[in-house]
Amino acid sequence: MELILLQSIDNVGYKHDIVKVKPGYGRNFLIPKGFAVIANATNRAKLDKLVQEEQAKENARLEEYKQMAEKIKGQSVQIGVKSGTSGKIFGKVTNVQIAAAMKEHFEIEVERKKIELAEEPKEIGTYTATINFHPEVSEELQFELVKE
Repeated sequence: MELILLQSIDNVGYKHDIVKVKPGYGRNFLIPKGFAVIANATNRAKLDKLVQEEQAKENARLEEYKQMAEKIKGQSVQIGVKSGTSGKIFGKVTNVQIAAAMKEHFEIEVERKKIELAEEPKEIGTYTATINFHPEVSEELQFELVKE
């Protein structure tokens, strides 16, 4: 069954993606909850129009994204984590924590899905995350994991 997602769903797809799912999952969960609609010709036409409108909004915000990228260029943030005596961290550091640190330090709100980690941090130290503000604007951010 092909569906158009109305919002991002983990392990299924992102907003406005056309995905194939099992019929029961689509019919009994995604459609009734309002997470998706059937990918027929009418809905595909609406999707095309909606995607164009969103791209126009994103392009209008391009200058704002460039300013945000300049604000974090060459900067780093510290994130407090719990760790053992050897420096190995408990749990994991996710893009959600990096987004929260950016909001706290730079007063910049970024969607978590726009933050990509080059490697999964496992120990105290300095790591790099790539922030994809826009397809044309991305910037790297250094973040340091420190012991709480």
